[in-house]
Amino acid sequence: MDQLDRSLLLWLNQQHSAWLDPVMWQISQPVTWIWVYVLLAVLIIKRFRPVQWFWVLLSFGLLIFLCDFTVTHCIKNVVQRLRPSHDPSLQPLLHLITDANGNPYRGGRFGFFSSHASNHMGIATLFILWMRPLKTYWIIALISWATMIAYSRVYLGVHYPSDVLAGMVYGALAAILVHFIFRKALKSTRS
Repeated sequence: MDQLDRSLLLWLNQQHSAWLDPVMWQISQPVTWIWVYVLLAVLIIKRFRPVQWFWVLLSFGLLIFLCDFTVTHCIKNVVQRLRPSHDPSLQPLLHLITDANGNPYRGGRFGFFSSHASNHMGIATLFILWMRPLKTYWIIALISWATMIAYSRVYLGVHYPSDVLAGMVYGALAAILVHFIFRKALKSTRS
């Protein structure tokens, strides 16, 4: 399995081009997506009544805690799987993007699993659950958005495909758990 992960990473990472490098770099930057976060926030505010906003904010905070803090500060530090960009046997084989000073972007030391993937799949899944029923094109757009961000991490050589796949599954499961808690909290405040 590990060899398949390495081979797939190298193949995907080598599909680079001069015009795609800056695009993938931007896709990977959370600041690029501020307009999406604002749009989703506006739609959520319209969906829920002001008395429910406390639970919405608390639920979103719990999701970010599970998908970002827990992944970054607990899981990565326990598993301690080197990112491909920090693996000496892979470094010469990877195409890494360089910054303005010519330094290659490597990300943090450990990469299992991707918090970019878990954060964005978590946000997409929670939004889908909150906004049900939702048009199919919204679901496709949100899942595609999260998948594109996850793929950018492999393209940049800072995650194995299994890192982003595990992150996406974890993010979706975390969102389902948060949504379950959210529904219970709303039900208990109505009683």
